[in-house]
Amino acid sequence: MKAVRELFIRSKPFIAVIFLQFGLAGMDILTKMALNEGMSNYVFVVYRHAVATLAIAPFAMILDKKIRPKMTLSIFTKLVLLSILEPVIDQNLYSIGLKYTTATFAAAMCNILPAITFIMAWIFRLERVKLTSIRSQAKIIGTIATVAGAMIMTLVRGPVIELFWTKGNSSHESQSGGLNLSHAIKGSLLITIGCFSWAAFMILQAITLRTYPAELSLTAWICLLGTAEGAIVAMVMERGKAAVWAIKWDTKFLAAVYSGIFCSGLAYYIQGVIMKDRGPVFVTAFNPLSMVIVAILSSFILREQMNLGRVLGAVVIVLGLYIVLWGKSKDQKSPSTDEQAIPTQETTHENKIDKENLSQTIIHISPSRGTTVTKDERI
Repeated sequence: MKAVRELFIRSKPFIAVIFLQFGLAGMDILTKMALNEGMSNYVFVVYRHAVATLAIAPFAMILDKKIRPKMTLSIFTKLVLLSILEPVIDQNLYSIGLKYTTATFAAAMCNILPAITFIMAWIFRLERVKLTSIRSQAKIIGTIATVAGAMIMTLVRGPVIELFWTKGNSSHESQSGGLNLSHAIKGSLLITIGCFSWAAFMILQAITLRTYPAELSLTAWICLLGTAEGAIVAMVMERGKAAVWAIKWDTKFLAAVYSGIFCSGLAYYIQGVIMKDRGPVFVTAFNPLSMVIVAILSSFILREQMNLGRVLGAVVIVLGLYIVLWGKSKDQKSPSTDEQAIPTQETTHENKIDKENLSQTIIHISPSRGTTVTKDERI
C-alpha cells in the first residue's frame, strides 16, 4: 500500500495536466460549434469568465480564508495584468483565429506555447539553462523543432487524408482540411500572438504565486477582473449590436458554461498548483495531447478532414515537445541529488565540531589525593 501511495503522489502532477488537456480539447470543439452558429467571440469570453467567477469565488472565500494574504497595490496590479493577458487578449485572439481555421488546426498551433513559455522562463530565470548540459541542449532542440512543426502545419498542405467517416463531406470547412492559405496564415498569426500572451500569463502567474500563494483566490480574481475587462472590450467591439448578448439553452450556452468551469476556473487553479512544484514549462509541455484529442473528436463531430502537411507538422511538434519534456524530467531529478548532498556536508561539519568539543577537556589536579580527573567542558 505504501508503494502504491507513493506512486500516486508522484503521478499526481501528470494526472492533473492530462485531465486539463482533456478539458481544453472539449473546449476547442464546443467553442468552434458556438462560433459557427454566429456567437460573438467577445461576448463568449465575457460569459465564460462570468461563469468561472460564479463557480470558483464561493470556494475561494471559504477555503482560502486562512491562507489568503493581504491585498497590496503590487499584487492587485499583477492581477489586473493577468486578467488582461489571458482572459482578454489570448482568448479573443484565439477565438478569432479559430474562426479562420479549424478546431484541429487551432489546437495544433497552440503547441508552440511550451516553446514560447520555455524562452520566457529562461529570460526571467524561472528555467535553468546550461549550454554544455545535455538536458539543456534537449530543451533548446525541442523548442526549435516545435516552431518548425508549427510552420509546417501552417504552410504545407499536401493531399487530403480520407477517413471513412469524413468521406463525401463537401462543406467549406472540411475540404482540404477546411482552410485556404490566406485564412491559415491569418489564423496562425492571431493564434501565435495569443500564445505569446498566454505564455506571459503563465510566467506572471508563477511569479505572482510567490507573494500570493492562494490559488483559488488568485483564480477568482483573474476571472472576475477578466469578466469586467472583457465586457468593456465587447461593448466597444459590438456596439449597437444588442442581439449578440442574447443566449439560449443551446450550444452557445453549453460552450460558455463548459469553458468557464473547466477551462478558466479549474484550469487556472490546476496549473497554479502544479507550477509551484514543477514550473510553467512542465504545465505547457502536455499541449500535444490536446491536439490529438481534438483531431480525433473533430473528425467525428465536425467532420474535419486531415491533410498530410498537418499530420507531418503535428508529428514534428510532438517529437520536439517531448524532447523538451525529457530535458525537464532530468532537471527534476538533479535538485534531489543536490539536496541529498547538503545534509551530508552538514553532518560532516557537525561531526567535526563534536570531535573538537570532545577533545577540549580541562585537566584538574585534586589537591587532596594528587590524582588527576577530567571535566568535560564543551565550548
